[in-house]
Amino acid sequence: MTVPKPTMSMDRFIRTRRLLGEERFALLQSRMVTVVGLGAVGGYVVEGLVRAGIRHLRIVDYDTIQPSNINRQLLALETTIGRSKAEVAEERILAINSECRVEALQIFAGEETLEQILSPKPDLLIDAIDSLNPKTQLLHGAYLSNIPIISSMGAALRTDPTLIRSGDLFTTSNCPLARHLRKRLRRRGVGEGISCVYSIEKIDFDYQLPEEDSLDTSPYADRGRKRNVLGSLPTITGIFGLTIANQAIMKLSQP
Repeated sequence: MTVPKPTMSMDRFIRTRRLLGEERFALLQSRMVTVVGLGAVGGYVVEGLVRAGIRHLRIVDYDTIQPSNINRQLLALETTIGRSKAEVAEERILAINSECRVEALQIFAGEETLEQILSPKPDLLIDAIDSLNPKTQLLHGAYLSNIPIISSMGAALRTDPTLIRSGDLFTTSNCPLARHLRKRLRRRGVGEGISCVYSIEKIDFDYQLPEEDSLDTSPYADRGRKRNVLGSLPTITGIFGLTIANQAIMKLSQP
């Protein structure tokens, strides 16, 4: 008797299925996730989700890949410089799993695009934006729509991976980005209920003034506060992204 050779589709997620079990894996595959921000953290979020077996992703980023991204962003290669992050991410997703349904949106996350980003409602929103204004608007919109959220706080300037934590945005400590974000969200009536990944490592920075050497050359660079050019490592930002992906996987595979 000839034993049929396993197909790629059978083998691809066998380790995820063995760990989660068939019922939870089927639940995971039935979920839809929206990831906003495909940079240092978001790129690793998407990588973890797709390799675990997520089959429906909406990915959002207006930006293009720049040489300064190479030190920490998964999508940034010499061969991808100048290309749309959303487009490159879609190609990578389909190279991992050609059966994945991908909605790639090269748009700026703001109040005028929230309906496009959040409709139809995803089972989970992952926020990996690093700018306060769009981050506030996105989280406020998702909160009002009762969409479950996991948000990334500041990963730049950190060097100690053992100080990375997860919890509610309104109970974080030692994260300047989270502190400013809480103030803005409180003014909009947002309270507890937004999960996040953050670091308790103390840093000397408060997200107030942009540095003079800002490298933001995007078409939206003049909208709101300019970005700060902050030192960061691929290790810490990658751990942030994979921690968020892991939390998402466990959450989405629960009955």
